[in-house]
Amino acid sequence: MKKKLLAVIVVVLMLVTVFAGCAKADAPAAPAPAPADSGSSAAAPAAEEPAAGGKTFGYLAWALSDEWNAYGNEAFIWCAEQDGNTVITLDCQKDPESQVSQAEELINKGVDGISIFPCSPEAGATIVRMANEAGIPIAVENIFLPDDASAGEVVGQVACQYGDIGYAAVEYAAKTWPGAKLLYVHGGPGVGVYEDYKIGVDKALEDYKSDIELVGLVNGNWETEASYNVTMDFITSGKSDFDVVFANNDLQAVGVYNALKENGMEDIPVLSTGGSEQGYAMIKDGQEYANMTAPVNIQGIIVYQFLAKATSGQTVAQKKIPLPVIPVDTTNIDTAWIKWSDNDAASAYVTANVPELAR
Repeated sequence: MKKKLLAVIVVVLMLVTVFAGCAKADAPAAPAPAPADSGSSAAAPAAEEPAAGGKTFGYLAWALSDEWNAYGNEAFIWCAEQDGNTVITLDCQKDPESQVSQAEELINKGVDGISIFPCSPEAGATIVRMANEAGIPIAVENIFLPDDASAGEVVGQVACQYGDIGYAAVEYAAKTWPGAKLLYVHGGPGVGVYEDYKIGVDKALEDYKSDIELVGLVNGNWETEASYNVTMDFITSGKSDFDVVFANNDLQAVGVYNALKENGMEDIPVLSTGGSEQGYAMIKDGQEYANMTAPVNIQGIIVYQFLAKATSGQTVAQKKIPLPVIPVDTTNIDTAWIKWSDNDAASAYVTANVPELAR
């Protein structure tokens, strides 16, 4: 298969593909982001004193050093400020025990509602049950907790269906470059995101087995440096030739591209997920071929709206919403891409696709 190829994109999946479809993604994805450390300062904890007559919401972050989580938090705060409400953001920095302690802190403060980006399904379920016992509405983002009563009651959940994003990436590669040999530089396991991606990837590999072959599976741990290292190792090992790379998020795509470039292989197309600002620039610069975007600010807006409706006595029928997955390449980047920093565009998307959560 030739290494310089032009493609046509398969576009648009529906919103029920949203917060569903990277995470995992989705997800998010997120995208997915899906998750990866970036040192982003997109969002910072808000002041703890509520505006006069306003509500106070608690936001339990997974890690604000991760740009996926940071932009979601920023969108949540943006909504609250528009409504004259206040957000107390607490960052457990990926530590489940700290997240449970921080949930207790919010409950003791008597916040009006809590949003949680769980460190793990177990921590999420524990915190939901704590909020239930305290009579505080709670909404969940980035993962879907079990549908049975074991995880307690939530006013809403929004997340990437990461399996759908993984499927979309492999499907895109198979349809764009029939006969492709794929190197998958995946995110770190352990919180369920990569695991969900892999389910979708495996399904697409089976569905398109005559058009694509997985020749390498290496762990880039959601990070640029780690993804650079494992891609370099795979290249220098000579284990297998490959024609396309699927990187689990845009930070990983940077590491992959740098490794390819150092080896004179920058013509090999790189696919990524999530749709970060960095991913946008990489497509424009020709460093990334396509992105299975899942605008995380949509996630932040939806999880806020779940709480805003619940604390205003309104009932929301659709309590489990997938993040949309929107494949984007150079052919539609100017019309289909929703930037993570463009909360107005994200809010318009929610209004058009989930009217009961419109602002």
